[in-house]
Amino acid sequence: MQNRASGILLHPTSLPGKYGIGTLGKEAYAFIDFLIKAKQTYWQILPLGPTGYADSPYQCFSSKAGNPFLIDFDLLIDEGLLEEKDIPELIVEDETKINYGAVIEHKYKVLQTAKDKFDTDNTDYKVFTDNNKSWLDEYALFMALKENFDKRPWYEWEDKYRSHDEKTLSKIKPELKDKIGFQKFIQYIFFKQWKQLKDYANNNGIKIIGDIPIYVAMDSSDTWVCPELFQFDKNKSPLFVGGCPPDYFSTTGQLWGNPIFNYAEMEKDDFSWWVDRIKYNLELYDLIRVDHFRGFAGYWNIPYGEETAINGEWIDGPGDKLFNAIKNVLGEIPIIAEDLGLITPDVIKLRDNFNLPGMKILQFAFDSGEVNDYIPHNYIKNCVVYTGTHDNETVNGWYENAKEADKEYILNYIHSSGENIAWDLIRCAWASVANTAIAPMQDLLNLGAEARMNLPGTTINNWQWRMQKGDLNDTITDKLASLTELYARNKK
Repeated sequence: MQNRASGILLHPTSLPGKYGIGTLGKEAYAFIDFLIKAKQTYWQILPLGPTGYADSPYQCFSSKAGNPFLIDFDLLIDEGLLEEKDIPELIVEDETKINYGAVIEHKYKVLQTAKDKFDTDNTDYKVFTDNNKSWLDEYALFMALKENFDKRPWYEWEDKYRSHDEKTLSKIKPELKDKIGFQKFIQYIFFKQWKQLKDYANNNGIKIIGDIPIYVAMDSSDTWVCPELFQFDKNKSPLFVGGCPPDYFSTTGQLWGNPIFNYAEMEKDDFSWWVDRIKYNLELYDLIRVDHFRGFAGYWNIPYGEETAINGEWIDGPGDKLFNAIKNVLGEIPIIAEDLGLITPDVIKLRDNFNLPGMKILQFAFDSGEVNDYIPHNYIKNCVVYTGTHDNETVNGWYENAKEADKEYILNYIHSSGENIAWDLIRCAWASVANTAIAPMQDLLNLGAEARMNLPGTTINNWQWRMQKGDLNDTITDKLASLTELYARNKK
């Protein structure tokens, strides 16, 4: 990420479309066309895994599987696996929001119809299942068992299933053959559609920035299959869970509930689980943003059963040992370190030891009472500046609620009247010395608080925002292209 460049943050679920949720189909290709015309380099997305608790892409049923809700039906029609009559009408009351309950039920019904028409003797399918056998077999069984047990998390199953007893599993697999086959099919389709989309982006000079959550979900195939990699007791219950202490976002901290890794166990084989995870994601993306990077230097350890994150404590993370293990196998890795929150010298040292760009958030810059690392005149080149992220308010919503003294400081700093604050901050980011500048689509569209993607520490009304067909137009495209050229971020 040495050259000056820029891009847009937009998760595929937020794309427009007729099936209640964004997909990897026509609108995704149209978005790439927009990025090309607007002279951008990057499309940044959120994690692509199958979402579980609260529909969060940071709480997935697998660290490797893809989200079947992103599968595009029209592409399946082109393949002959669906006909228009196979897709029942989905009533969408609000096109600006995703109704996950309705979408999930609708999606699975239609995908089952496509599976019934699919020839599993397909050579490409066999290659896919063979190449991904190391995770796909267990994941497909895991999801089939979840369906069989009324979608309950694995830690609420009968002990013989909960404990991953091989004899028990070998007996039930024949009964679950169709369900297991369905799960493998939808993974094949997801990755086929994703690869085609990524190839289109790459062939047109657009790179994908993916996102890896530092932790995996408690209810995931990873924890069910490999409990030794996590801090569990003998009954496979977590001893500690992840989160972060009270901060800017929450007075009681954030209690994520993800199990903590057993780094001592991972170190025994040179962190092969992590090396494999990074290698796998580099096949999916061109660059990787690692969420909660500070957890590798030190993590907030919360005793299991706590109702908030207040009573945690800082524990040293694997630090250099982990990243050296990754580097020894994969070489220099294109990672963006999400170094937000309480950043201590050990986090900075770890980031800089491996020359990783950190993140700068403009919404954190304009506290009139203090000068901080987020203000543009303190940037170094090796960083990525954002107007905001998926966890922030939109720029318009943020500015509306800012203190009057901070507003005065903002307007004075960026020479703005405040009438078009979102674009003024985009200009500020693009003009900065940071090698890379990213803006969420909501800021590009000049939207307000109603378009916020996620409010940390809450589990309702998140991850639902969708843009509308026609939101992007030539005026926006030309304006972004002009800004990108002006600040020399278009040199490929």
